[in-house]
Amino acid sequence: MSSALLATARRDLLLARRRRVEMLLPLGFFIVAAGLFPLGVGPEPQMLRQIAPGIVWVCALLAAMLSVTQMFAGDHADGSLEQMLLAPQPLTLLVLGKVAAHWLTTGLPLVLAAPLFGVLFDLHGPAIATLTAGLLLGTPVLSLLGAVGAALTLGLRSGAALVFLLVLPLTIPTLIFGTGAVAAVEGGLSPKAHFSLLGALFIVTALGAPAAAAAALRISLD
Repeated sequence: MSSALLATARRDLLLARRRRVEMLLPLGFFIVAAGLFPLGVGPEPQMLRQIAPGIVWVCALLAAMLSVTQMFAGDHADGSLEQMLLAPQPLTLLVLGKVAAHWLTTGLPLVLAAPLFGVLFDLHGPAIATLTAGLLLGTPVLSLLGAVGAALTLGLRSGAALVFLLVLPLTIPTLIFGTGAVAAVEGGLSPKAHFSLLGALFIVTALGAPAAAAAALRISLD
């Protein structure tokens, strides 16, 4: 079973490598969108530090949603998805492999780019570390929830817009706890409570989202 998960993730990573422009689009959007805010609101350091966590998290959320609609679309178009449904391995594991590949190509670059924006928004060292750690815990949740939305809207003409409407409300707790951790550090408090809640969200989503996405794929292909 683990070999099926790894094979699916390896296959999607290879396909993403062949479509480098599409792979880099979420990161490019994240960099451009977050980088425009200091120009728009002004260079005042105190204001930048206050708005930095929310801006980085919102931009990361929107960037992750840009590519999530393609998680199953390519396999659906070429018939590979039907073969996955007929495979002896559990569809849940195959979905989890695709989610892992999506996070490695989309979520991980956002995490690695976060310290750059921490410096850009004049955050202190502990706040930058907290922002990066929060994104490391939170971006897999975005990929997992995005997989459910992508599976539910598979094959629909306006699927991209529906994914935003379905998934964005579910990501609000992740957004709140991620930004709250940085605000706690900036206020001299410990971010452990926020990290614990982010970790709980990740565990619950990792346990439930792949099964929900697999069920949605079966419904969409019926």
